[in-house]
Amino acid sequence: MGQIIFLRHGQAKNNTDRILAGRTEGVPLTDVGEQQAQHTAELLEHMNISAIYSSPIQRAKHTAEIVGKHNSIDVTIDDRLIELDMGKFTGMAYDEIFNDHGNVFMKFYQGDLEIAHNGVETFDEVKKRVLGIVDHVIENHPNQNVVLVTHMDPIKAMLSTVVDLSPTNLFELIIANASLNLFRENNRKFSISGLNVMHPTRFDQGW
Repeated sequence: MGQIIFLRHGQAKNNTDRILAGRTEGVPLTDVGEQQAQHTAELLEHMNISAIYSSPIQRAKHTAEIVGKHNSIDVTIDDRLIELDMGKFTGMAYDEIFNDHGNVFMKFYQGDLEIAHNGVETFDEVKKRVLGIVDHVIENHPNQNVVLVTHMDPIKAMLSTVVDLSPTNLFELIIANASLNLFRENNRKFSISGLNVMHPTRFDQGW
């Protein structure tokens, strides 16, 4: 039985600047983010990885390339792993969004109509495309360990299909940068085998 391993990108400039980048191009990893990705690449070295798929967004793609280079695996870009489309909120500072529109993240997980009205991709839409790439992995990489490099909300979408999480749970759950989130599949039933798995050095360094 193989594992489907969701990897969030390393720390990026939008994370440190507290900007909702969404699908904006040209948002690179920080130096810390590159180090995080390298540590994760070393961790994956022991997991017999067969394939790596990545979001086309720069911060995820760069993370995937670091992991792929270390493990001698080519990266395949797949749009189903792309970041959430944040509509009119793209490029706004978190504080500005909360001050002007309230907790849009909670509204996103609740399926509030305000989200779609502002051009934001809905959580159900995210889940649909994430399950699409998962089905592709199951069909094309049976009994293999495959890495999917993506963003926080696609990983939360996958988690929400396995565990009954409330909107509050989803909002408060943080998927750490460059962390591994591992799922096993058996006859289309999923279980979680690891959440926010990181290289041991990350815990000492606080990032």
